[in-house]
Amino acid sequence: MRRQLTFAVALATGLMLAWQHLTTGVPAHHLLARADMPAISNWWGVILLPLLAWVAASRVEARYGAKKAFAAAPGFAGGLLFGAAVALFFSLGRTDLCEYLMQGLLLLAFFYPIYRSETLLGFAFGMSYAFGPVLPVLVACVLAVGGYVLYQLPRVLWSAVKAQKR
Repeated sequence: MRRQLTFAVALATGLMLAWQHLTTGVPAHHLLARADMPAISNWWGVILLPLLAWVAASRVEARYGAKKAFAAAPGFAGGLLFGAAVALFFSLGRTDLCEYLMQGLLLLAFFYPIYRSETLLGFAFGMSYAFGPVLPVLVACVLAVGGYVLYQLPRVLWSAVKAQKR
C-alpha cells in the first residue's frame, strides 16, 4: 500500500504542477502571506507530499496491518474534503468561513482523532493547490499536536477521575 499511495500522490502532484507550469506558471507562496517574507515554490510538493504519503502509509500499515489498511480511507477522505473546503473558501475570498472551519476542527478534535496520519495527509493534500505544499504540511503538524492533546487529554483526565473514585 505504501508504494501505491506514494506513487498516486506523486503522480497527482506532478500532474498538478505540470498543469500549473503550462498555464499560469508554478506559483510560490510567501510565508504568512507577507511579501517581505521568503517565498516557497510549489515545486517542493514533488518531494514533500510523496514523503508525507510514505510516512502516513507506513503508520497506517503499522496500525491496521497491510491487508486492512483501507480502514484508514474515511480518515483520508475526511481530511481531503476538509482541506479542499478550506482551500476553496480561501480562493473565493471567504476567509471568514476558513476561520469557522478551523475553529470547528478544534471542536471536532475532542471527539475524533484528527491527529492520525491519514487525516493529516488528506488535509495537506487537499490544501496544497491553493497554498502550496509547505504551509499545509506545517499546519498539519501543528494540528497533529493540538489534535492529539485535545483528543487524549479529556480521556486521561476521565481515567484519573475514575481511578480516584476506586
